[in-house]
Amino acid sequence: MSELIVVGGGPAGMMAAIRAAEAGCHVTLYEQNEKTGKKLYITGKGRCNLTNACDTEQIFERVSRNASFLYSSIYLFDNHSLMDFFSERGLRLKTERGERVFPASDHSSDVIRVLNQELERLDVEVRLFCKVTKIHTIALEHTVESDETERESGSGKKKAPKKPVRKFTGVSFANTRTGKSGSQKADALILATGGLSYPSTGSDGSAFAMIKELGHSLSDFSPSLVPINLKEDYIKDLQGLSLRNVELTILDGKKKLYSEFGELLFTHFGISGPLVLTASSRISAKKFSKPLDIRIDLKPALSQEKLDQRILKDFKENTNKQFSEVLVSGKLTKF
Repeated sequence: MSELIVVGGGPAGMMAAIRAAEAGCHVTLYEQNEKTGKKLYITGKGRCNLTNACDTEQIFERVSRNASFLYSSIYLFDNHSLMDFFSERGLRLKTERGERVFPASDHSSDVIRVLNQELERLDVEVRLFCKVTKIHTIALEHTVESDETERESGSGKKKAPKKPVRKFTGVSFANTRTGKSGSQKADALILATGGLSYPSTGSDGSAFAMIKELGHSLSDFSPSLVPINLKEDYIKDLQGLSLRNVELTILDGKKKLYSEFGELLFTHFGISGPLVLTASSRISAKKFSKPLDIRIDLKPALSQEKLDQRILKDFKENTNKQFSEVLVSGKLTKF
């Protein structure tokens, strides 16, 4: 029986451990926190938006960059397979507006419960409060081509040196409560430690140093799915205001970077919400020399002419009222 180590007890690590155990591996799961699925508890404001019930092909259409990278993994286990996985294990699901799938209970803890039950059923050894501190490998005799196949030299191009192949042998770990350390040998390793998005939940980027020690190169990190800061002073006065069925457009000069319909929320520093988070994934990796122009169309379904007619009609029906009273009553906003 193969010995497999999974580092990271989030949803990716838990699912990887489950699938590996189903395939016959003996699996040890390392999690530095006091419980598994810590970040999953707060996903979707504690409700956990599991997936989307759209056609699988539509998922790729909504991926902002390099959708082809996901082809093999999603076709092997798509969104409908995920829903079946949880439904078959007793978790009732519901589908809301926008084809968003949630547990019927609206509790992310129920999703985590199913995953933990599967880990226990499959005899996965879960080690909490255990942080992996080093990945051990040994060099093998044969080599592979470097990622950089050719390099410049004084007289032209020549082959870059080959890299030695290294074989994984095990890990060192430390208990985050007691400080005691140890090691474990294994045949294979799965790293599922997350990025840098939420250090208090374990996504602190500590695994990247270990990856670099193995000779891997890492690209620059940039945030994705984040709120957008706005410079206008009046934004803080709109804090808490939620808008539905609006159109958000982001421009770089005259170039349109993003335009879509949906929901957004004003915060004390700018805007957030589903529409804004999706927009941020399209622009966060890019560098701009000046602030972007953000426009919000409150009535995108109406033409300028139609909107004027509606407003003039409401003014006419409320000629004996103060304008502020009409606004408070919602007369000019509920059409």
